[in-house]
Amino acid sequence: MNVAVTTEHRFFRTPDGSVWTDGVNSYEFWTRYLKSFDEVKVIARVRDVVSPGSDYRLASGAGVVFSVLPDYLGPWQYLLKAVAVQRSLRHAIAPQDAVLLRVSSQIAGCAAPLLRRANRPYGLEVVNDPYDVFAPGAVRYRARPIFRWWFTRQLRRQCRHAAGAAYVTDRTLQARYPCAPYSVALSDVEIPRQATVDRPRVYELRPARSASFRLITVASLAQMYKAPDILIRAVADCLTSGLNLTLKILGDGRYRPEIERLADGLGLTNRVHFAGKMPAGEAVREQLDGADLFVLPSRSEGLPRAMVEAMARAVPCIGSNVGGIPELLAAEDLFPAGSVPALAAKIREVLSSPQRLSAMSARNLVRAGDFRDDRLEGRRQAFFDHIRDVTARWLAKSGEAGCLGNAELERC
Repeated sequence: MNVAVTTEHRFFRTPDGSVWTDGVNSYEFWTRYLKSFDEVKVIARVRDVVSPGSDYRLASGAGVVFSVLPDYLGPWQYLLKAVAVQRSLRHAIAPQDAVLLRVSSQIAGCAAPLLRRANRPYGLEVVNDPYDVFAPGAVRYRARPIFRWWFTRQLRRQCRHAAGAAYVTDRTLQARYPCAPYSVALSDVEIPRQATVDRPRVYELRPARSASFRLITVASLAQMYKAPDILIRAVADCLTSGLNLTLKILGDGRYRPEIERLADGLGLTNRVHFAGKMPAGEAVREQLDGADLFVLPSRSEGLPRAMVEAMARAVPCIGSNVGGIPELLAAEDLFPAGSVPALAAKIREVLSSPQRLSAMSARNLVRAGDFRDDRLEGRRQAFFDHIRDVTARWLAKSGEAGCLGNAELERC
């Protein structure tokens, strides 16, 4: 049996038909489905390019094919192409495919009603929370409050009707979006052995006024989800109080010029360094190894991959109290999202204690071990097998005439 997987991630296609990604959804990511299914069909937006960028990685390959949806960016472009997107979805899901929707997602929001109307089972991979994604300050859409209400309601309904759901959190997303038939905590963050250091760090006492500390964050600047503005203002507050530190931001996006202007306006030109987007892997790990503290002041989160990667390098971490971050960090390493004074106080508090930094490093390294491939593989296999078996039983019961192929789809 094949599986069709929808994702909101955008891909790139070169003239030879190969599909590439600039994110984590490379070919190796999709091969995890092949232990339960014969072929993976990724249903996603794809943009044609002349050649792959220097940081692109191949996403298609043996057993992994792409069903291309029209490319769009943001809600308003989607409205212009909504009919074409829905038409493409109707043709992308074959009559005997198992179906997995990675949510929350506009594409999944189009697919789920079609599946429900055909009484067809589907599984969910719940990787983010629209209630946080559309929180105040996270995005700058005039319709943000409406989007927050609508997509939260939509995800609850999708989970209520799903045959099974895998959540990237242990409990946070499950509480807000329950799925009664079958659910499993299953992070999509996997840490390979070579990405994990062997021992925690030991921090030595340094005179507070003369010591220099290096902060780091990893944040897409395409939206304001990761709250880089909050972090920069907190750095300014810490410098005013006499703490000697620098901040490095890994990531890029359309809000970078605005964030750079904010840093310059606060007199932080030589204190905040914008490293831009880096290829995943060794380049990012080198930057993490050179930092004293990883900071993630997000307004919205599922389970943050960047934080888990930092923990695997034994970097002390602090983060806001949203999404899955409280599942990763001890309560004393959290601060209220959106609060500059609270974040600045937490930075000063942590950096003033080498014993605490050492304890955080050791604790983080142990927690990162929960995301090793071998510890996640069994649960992932069981979830995929469940969706495959539910689909097989439904097909046997209903027969191909009752499938979502393509008579039912055309009526939707």
